Amino acid sequence: MPTSQFVTDATAWFSAALPDHGLYSLIVIACIAGLARGFSGFGAALIFIPLGGAIIGPKLISPVLLVIDGLATLGMIPPAWQRANRREVFTMAAGAMLGVPAGTAVLALLDPLLLRWSITIIAVLLLALLVSGWRYHGRPHSYLSAGVGLVAGLFSGAAQLGGPPVVAYWLGGKTDFTKVRSNIILYFAISTCFSVVSYYAGGLFVPTVFALTLVILPSYTIGLFAGSRLFGLARESTFRVICYGLIGASAFLGMPALDGILR
Repeated sequence: MPTSQFVTDATAWFSAALPDHGLYSLIVIACIAGLARGFSGFGAALIFIPLGGAIIGPKLISPVLLVIDGLATLGMIPPAWQRANRREVFTMAAGAMLGVPAGTAVLALLDPLLLRWSITIIAVLLLALLVSGWRYHGRPHSYLSAGVGLVAGLFSGAAQLGGPPVVAYWLGGKTDFTKVRSNIILYFAISTCFSVVSYYAGGLFVPTVFALTLVILPSYTIGLFAGSRLFGLARESTFRVICYGLIGASAFLGMPALDGILR
């Protein structure tokens, strides 16, 4: 095939695969979500999924976040591997191995409107958990770590919302924030592998997912890099408040009830 014909065909495929609305909004939202993820190790889904799902639907937005986050965070894994408590991470990941496929089945089979309402409610409840300041203050036990991984895996498979249960469990102990952040990054690197297999088996990797990845990945990566730099400069408490505000706004603006007003 001549090069010019290949380029023409590729351009036609790319244009046909992209959604016909909301692309610029998705790029901006991805940058903000990456900023939160780069700083804290989590939070991208709580911002990206409610708003992005309102634009292109939950069955597209969850695989998109899975792919862009998996690619953009590859460079964060080696330092996290060095600093994390790998035994705790692997124990939690064992629970996620069961939870992720169950959540993926929910994503693939549930009615999109019902799924969007479920995502909104779950996001609000998880935000309330984080804002409340409640943390698990006991010693980490294998059965508890695996149980948290199961719940987090279920939320991750359904909507990539597995961060808050993990944070509430790990951040309450005596482990410093740097180690907790490394634990979170390493855990989600492993659970991402489970999600990729489950999403592929569920037929969720459609052409639009990869076309959107090419467009959104640079913006998300910029946000991720900026957030990682801020981790060493900004006060944790200040950025935490900003993240909570963004998550709350995303959950509210992503409600299906506002479709007739905002979209």
